[in-house]
Amino acid sequence: MLDAIRWDTDLIRRYDLAGPRYTSYPTAVQFHSQVGTFDLLHALRESRKALRPLSLYVHVPFCANICYYCACNKVITKDRGRALPYLQRLEQEIQLIACHLDPGQKVEQLHFGGGTPTFLSHDELRQLMSHLRQHFNLLDDDSGDYGIEIDPREADWSTMGLLRELGFNRVSIGLQDLDPAVQRAVNRLQSLEETRAVIEAARTLQFRSINIDLIYGLPKQTPDNFARTVEEVINLQPDRLSVFNYAHLPERFMPQRRINSHELPEPAEKLQMLQRTIEQLTAAGYRYIGMDHFALPDDELAIAQEESTLQRNFQGYTTHGHCDLIGLGVSAISQIGDLYCQNSSDLTQYQNLLGGAQLATSRGLVCNQDDRIRRAVIQQLICNFSLDFEAIEQQFNIDFRGYFGDLWPQLQTMAEDGLITLSNEGIEVLPAGRLLVRSVCMVFDTYLEQQNRQRFSRVI
Repeated sequence: MLDAIRWDTDLIRRYDLAGPRYTSYPTAVQFHSQVGTFDLLHALRESRKALRPLSLYVHVPFCANICYYCACNKVITKDRGRALPYLQRLEQEIQLIACHLDPGQKVEQLHFGGGTPTFLSHDELRQLMSHLRQHFNLLDDDSGDYGIEIDPREADWSTMGLLRELGFNRVSIGLQDLDPAVQRAVNRLQSLEETRAVIEAARTLQFRSINIDLIYGLPKQTPDNFARTVEEVINLQPDRLSVFNYAHLPERFMPQRRINSHELPEPAEKLQMLQRTIEQLTAAGYRYIGMDHFALPDDELAIAQEESTLQRNFQGYTTHGHCDLIGLGVSAISQIGDLYCQNSSDLTQYQNLLGGAQLATSRGLVCNQDDRIRRAVIQQLICNFSLDFEAIEQQFNIDFRGYFGDLWPQLQTMAEDGLITLSNEGIEVLPAGRLLVRSVCMVFDTYLEQQNRQRFSRVI
């Protein structure tokens, strides 16, 4: 069974290191300013020539209220009028990008993230989707994966009806924790009733998939009160769950400075929360997909993992990794062929660049052959918990053992410790190693030793 996990506290303590989440390899930490608009235009031309399908990500940075734990690129404002100049520039960007692509390139996947996408008014959402449909080949038969992140405090039945009408068929709902004391400590007061109402609306309106986000390790959380939250969430029966480990990095994320660090649970309590959560979700029939993600057995992610076709990109686990990913909006990241590029993360700079009819690309990276090889290795491990050496050898015309000979002692140690089995044919991540798959991937990350590990969250 792919979803089998064996909890081994000693192993977790030894391998619970800080490291990347590998939504890409190389990671965004390696992006540099030598990559710019010219590289993006070249990559778009290659995408057009190959007629590759597309995945669009649209970033809406605005939130009406600040959540202290948040590490997203966002703008906190009560002034809904601030969205208008942003949307004008976003529409310019859509137009500038789309003219370099072919109308035949279908948009298989679309995702609105933030911020809070439903910060936008109904008219603004209508206009934005209309503009996207005008310039990109969006599917109109409901066969695409078109998702949007929802804050239940910023959505009601009419909002959900509008989103369904506009073509969205997946929703991801931020919940984090249901305990009122925890909610006050992170400035996110959100009742179970608000969340349930949005989910009931989504089901009635026949949204195809519902995801709920939870965070463990927040201030005032205990194993018992978080277990109660998980139990309530199981009763809501989402198709997918993301259970994130809170990384307290106040030196990097200013809102986190408002969190009282003395109220954070101890590492042992966090481990207990995760262990109980896994036990609860497994008992309720959820599969462990990997990297904080769980899904029901009939969900597309679970099926893709069973069939070894699961992939991972900047939108997390996906069945659309074959698509070129186009990021639109402030701080948005694109992955087109071997190019990664990111828009400016500064709202004013983003708007000014587009105001001057320029694209807002500020940094990125073009993968070399070594990057491509390691990316394929990490992708297989993190998605399928296995690696077939021969497949990598044939794809890249290398001798795996020779190419990665310097890593063999580390892999042998992991095998002796029970994280993996290591043979002449490949690597299998064992049930005790699946929670620690990031640590296995980190062995193949050639950039990691040059990096400040404090930039990353811990594995568990």
